Amino acid sequence: MSLSIGIVGLPNVGKSTLFNALTKKSVPAENYPFCTIDPSVGIVPVPDERLDKLSEMSKSKKTIPAVVEFVDIAGLVKGASEGAGLGNKFLQNIRECDAIIEVVRIFEDKDIIHVHDKVDPMFDIEIINMELEAAGIKKPTLYVLNTSEASEENKRDFISQLPGPHLEIDPIFGTGLDQLITRSYELLDLITFFTTGEKESRAWTTKRNATAPYAAKSIHTDFMEKFIRAEVIEWDKLLEAGSYAAARAKGWVRTEGKEYIVQDGDVVEFLI
Repeated sequence: MSLSIGIVGLPNVGKSTLFNALTKKSVPAENYPFCTIDPSVGIVPVPDERLDKLSEMSKSKKTIPAVVEFVDIAGLVKGASEGAGLGNKFLQNIRECDAIIEVVRIFEDKDIIHVHDKVDPMFDIEIINMELEAAGIKKPTLYVLNTSEASEENKRDFISQLPGPHLEIDPIFGTGLDQLITRSYELLDLITFFTTGEKESRAWTTKRNATAPYAAKSIHTDFMEKFIRAEVIEWDKLLEAGSYAAARAKGWVRTEGKEYIVQDGDVVEFLI
């Protein structure tokens, strides 16, 4: 399942710095507007200690995490929906994303210019949201507050006014990045199920409330049509048992049919 999150905001709020910190991928982050003309894409693993424990139990040769796709999109400006700046191109890139991280600058730094010559977080948010609304774009949004050297007073002034969920990070020092990746995964309304064995342990992605056949297509598209049944056990119960064989002997491995709703943390074997 390939779902992506667009990182948006006004120029020089820290979008590319955040993207670089998330992906360790080199994209321009110089101090001038529109330095990021084409979106850069980074595939980021989702931190999950459950997968690590399952891999250790199975003595897996490979461990493959779930991932989130982040898209670094150049800064929007007022009038973007009418073509200002590189607006039309940027808005099209956002339309292709499934959710939005809106980076908001709340720190003062005379060496880093602001496109409006002042730091006013709520004004910045209003501009971005107005342009997205004018372009007919509605995806889930997480407001990421760039707190680099921000004072507590600056934060308190506007956090209560935010129109959606938020997270504070400092991308320069990498604080809050794992939490951001996890929150982004949740923003896409995704859950994780697992397969584990000696060959590999792997985290798979599916939409919340997915039936077993729908989740099975994450492994291979043919699995949805050819689905017969699934053998399911919660990840922690499998760890408690110590092996599939022991879990089956205890009667902890369940057989589920086409109507079963896959739960976050299920370990699943699909029979086709």
